[in-house]
Amino acid sequence: MDASLIKADANREDGIEPKDWSADAHASRATAEYLETLDDAAFGAATPVQPRYLSPVDPAARWSAADRGKAHFIYSTNYLVDLENAVIVDVEATAPIRQAENKAARDMIERTRDRLGLYPKRLVGDTGYGSAEMLGWLLEEQGIEPHIPVLDKSHRKDQTFSRSAFAYDHRRDAYQCPAGKWLHQYRRPFKTPRDAVDEDGLRRYRASKLDCEVCDLKYRCTPKEPSRKIMRSVHEGARQMARDIAQTDAYVISMRARKKVEMLFAHLKRILKLDRLRLRGPNGARDEFLLAATAQNLRKLAKLLPVTP
Repeated sequence: MDASLIKADANREDGIEPKDWSADAHASRATAEYLETLDDAAFGAATPVQPRYLSPVDPAARWSAADRGKAHFIYSTNYLVDLENAVIVDVEATAPIRQAENKAARDMIERTRDRLGLYPKRLVGDTGYGSAEMLGWLLEEQGIEPHIPVLDKSHRKDQTFSRSAFAYDHRRDAYQCPAGKWLHQYRRPFKTPRDAVDEDGLRRYRASKLDCEVCDLKYRCTPKEPSRKIMRSVHEGARQMARDIAQTDAYVISMRARKKVEMLFAHLKRILKLDRLRLRGPNGARDEFLLAATAQNLRKLAKLLPVTP
């Protein structure tokens, strides 16, 4: 499972500020398609962040420099690949946003299961698919091993203790800090057990202010706050399992096999010359990505099928 970025058929220099086109009675076809995708999880609804620029000829394309070059209006093509034969089993067009690509991965896995009867034992991908929600969905709902690097932003660069320095105790449901003190969700018992989870699926574990004030390690733990706080995802068990899988030999083999997916994207751009779309709008992007994946599969199947004398 992976994604690649393709430039849209839109001039990089012609971006305009976002505006409300819903009341425009003379909207173009590109604008009408853009308005239809505002609630689409693969495009307009992928993130609440408003884009900096829009293209008047292809507003659904996303202004981005994610390909480590100059910013362009681009789409993302997502491949679900059978690693044994390097055959593309599904393709999806999305905006170049991690949330949209994760949603496309879930849709493709369910679609190939329903249509082709494929039940994968493992999913190989890059860190973009290593979010807690994605790992939880794979392990807890689908029973698929995630051979994916965990997306972890808890490491601190200011020389203070990162979350990895705190040990979690399952029996106590608490974290122990390097000084031996405990961080709990609640400091007093309740008649009705509580499990506070915020809208992002995180639980908060807090240290006692009295413990932190007299701690000799406070300058290395929480120098600016009265007490230390640790966030734990409801899918932390899936994240830890993904970390454990990353220490196995099977994970190393999976990472080597993922090069087959990267080769497909290199072939897409260098051999098929699809480094820029010729059609506009989400429908045009879907059509071109699907046709390109079909061409790649036909070339692959021609090599796999035996040649009759």
